[in-house]
Amino acid sequence: MQTIANHRVRFGDLAGSLVHGAKFFDWQLISTQEVAMAFDYPFEEILAADGIPYAPVVVSTSVERYPTVGDTISVETVPRSVGDSSVELVYKMVNSDGEHLATAQMTHVTISPTGTAVPLPEGVRSTFTDACVDCNPTVGPSTETSGNKELPSFSSTFPIRSPYIEGAELAYFEEYPRFADIALEEYLSEQGMSITELQGEKQPYRIRNWNWEFKAPVQFESTLTVTCDVLAVERETIRIAHELSSNGQTNIKGVTEYGCYNRSGTPVPFDEAMLTPFTA
Repeated sequence: MQTIANHRVRFGDLAGSLVHGAKFFDWQLISTQEVAMAFDYPFEEILAADGIPYAPVVVSTSVERYPTVGDTISVETVPRSVGDSSVELVYKMVNSDGEHLATAQMTHVTISPTGTAVPLPEGVRSTFTDACVDCNPTVGPSTETSGNKELPSFSSTFPIRSPYIEGAELAYFEEYPRFADIALEEYLSEQGMSITELQGEKQPYRIRNWNWEFKAPVQFESTLTVTCDVLAVERETIRIAHELSSNGQTNIKGVTEYGCYNRSGTPVPFDEAMLTPFTA
């Protein structure tokens, strides 16, 4: 089903000349809510029972081209598989010309107030099962490392306050990649590099392929630590292992690839200067 129809990219969607990477997470969440409504198990019903609706368990995404001002995006979302308490959705984003922009695959589980998985109502599960589409998109990053033991690690911490909170009083889904971006920018600053100075015709360090596993929600008024271990540095990709943790437990763990794009959103190689902070 079409879960976002003809959204015209506007100034507020951007970071520089291209859409902010966190918007892909936001569009996935919007699409999930549309699916939930269509399958008669809406977020509102779950929130009213103090549950966490359609909590992401595993998210994999690959971006082929970044939208920019003037682009119009639409998202098609279909169920791929259904379990007793889970549903896996596939999201395909295109522009108004039908050009493929990004694909995501996400497994969701609704969580009870006590932290256990809530079984899907039988009628909802049956409807999801009947609507499942046979598809197996290739999405997400490589897990290869460079074999170089000297690649850097870095971390940043963030207090989870009201601006970051969504309806379930947990850190908002869209904020997680923003925190990872800030950790990266702070590391670059420590190395004497400025993203502003590096940007021009090329837009470096854009989230490109990722696979994140969600192990526990990030609670309001906790302190979130984002730990980043660089796994590989290539002309096309900087691959980083991310761990987001709070209150002594891991909340999110995964691998993220950052790429470089031109001002029209097409992938291009990094300049050598853009790689230096990770290899010197």
